Amino acid sequence: MVCGGFTCSKNALCSLNVVYMEALLNSAWNILLNDTKIDLESQLNCCGLLNVTTKRTEFEQDVQNCPAICKKESVCFSCGDKMLNHATEALKILGGVGLFFSFTEILGVWLAVRYRNQKDPRANPSAFL
Repeated sequence: MVCGGFTCSKNALCSLNVVYMEALLNSAWNILLNDTKIDLESQLNCCGLLNVTTKRTEFEQDVQNCPAICKKESVCFSCGDKMLNHATEALKILGGVGLFFSFTEILGVWLAVRYRNQKDPRANPSAFL
């Protein structure tokens, strides 16, 4: 129980690897309406979700419908890559916060063990404990 925060943050970071995040993004992208996809692409300045061979036709169709500015200027990044990069940064921050709270938990346990059996100096010295 001492390292509860550390264990939770470590397990969260290990369980959310790139494969699971890609699967989550793919399932969410398939549910979205075309209007929502177009809004997302224009706000993130990207086209399509992930350029993978299994969903090549869907990716090409998304790129054709893409209204992003980067499409007119130069090569666009895929929205999936941008979202995965953002999620990776967010998980790094989350891991740091988890480590911070785990060390404060360790400090709290150390302080409790150190000071738990001290006598109160204001108490009656002839009293038991």
